[in-house]
Amino acid sequence: MPPPPHRPGVLAWQVFRGSDAIRQGLVTEHQLRSSAWLRLRHDVYADARLDRDHALACRAAVLRLPPEAVVAGPSAAYLHGVEHAASFTDDVHVLVPRTMRLGPQRGLRVHSTGPATPPSCASARFRGGDGPGVPGRPTADRRHVTVRPPGEGPSTAARPSAERRHVAVRPPGGSRSTAARPSATGRTSAVLPPPGGLLVADLRTAGVPAGTDPTSAAWETAVWLEPLRAVGIVDSLLRQGLTSREALVDVADRNAERPGGRRARWVFELADPGARSPVESELRVRLVLAGLPRPAARHPVRVASGLVLHADLAWPAYRVAVAQDGRHAEAGNGHLDRIAGLVGAGWLVLPVTGRRLRQDFPGVLREVRAALGARGWRQ
Repeated sequence: MPPPPHRPGVLAWQVFRGSDAIRQGLVTEHQLRSSAWLRLRHDVYADARLDRDHALACRAAVLRLPPEAVVAGPSAAYLHGVEHAASFTDDVHVLVPRTMRLGPQRGLRVHSTGPATPPSCASARFRGGDGPGVPGRPTADRRHVTVRPPGEGPSTAARPSAERRHVAVRPPGGSRSTAARPSATGRTSAVLPPPGGLLVADLRTAGVPAGTDPTSAAWETAVWLEPLRAVGIVDSLLRQGLTSREALVDVADRNAERPGGRRARWVFELADPGARSPVESELRVRLVLAGLPRPAARHPVRVASGLVLHADLAWPAYRVAVAQDGRHAEAGNGHLDRIAGLVGAGWLVLPVTGRRLRQDFPGVLREVRAALGARGWRQ
């Protein structure tokens, strides 16, 4: 039986620079290649027992970034608890001062902000308030897919361009609320240290990176991502109470005249805190963009027994509903019982699976359009 891999206690459950660990005699270069460690980036390693999620990707990214860099957009949304906002393999989005130039790094999207000072932010553990997380122009080697809202041209994906500019957001005021990690220059970066501190001085170990606050993350996501993904993330931020419609209106008003202002407002208007899954959000948005009237999410329907059932997507005026059959559906036969109850109350209910949404959306659209038409809707 092989001996257990060498794992010093100070490095347990941590993300760290390999060169620092070797210099301090904690591990050798050969030991870093063992099963105890996971290589995340050049000279960045992690305890292999850590979950391979986007938080780990963020922790790895900040170790090779200047102290002024702040996690933003969908990456910040993930750190705030929106798990579908990004995965382990997705790029980490960060904000840096406009005057700073970073070389390309695999798995990193760099956006610039402000004049020469770092943006104010709230830590990824922050759960309230509005601080400025300011997306700006991406560096020339970063690609952004843009779908324009009505009034800004056709709703199609635009070719990435080095000349595309992103907005410099001016959301409500806030302040930096983070701990710091030491750096070789003596400056500090906005990173929360691991609980209990470190046993070895000057070991560059990443805790939870600092991210823009939830409202700013919603703005950045609306500007940087294509709408189907962006709306789903904003839906979740609203549903979890991390931001509010009032806060989104405020940040949209403050940036209405900036590039991306109309796009962000359009995404915010499509958002709905009633959505329970990104698939449900995608279905709702695709139906609206196809020209159907906007459905109500989680519409309550009281049936004859007095029980209140909730239709995933509903058009109450026509008593038509869509039941999205996904992971959030009730356990056991609850999903089918809910459909039967709605039908018994006089509703026309169309079940839609995630597979059909992605493989046969034209068929889904025809069925929903026909159901609404049969109940009196006229386009």
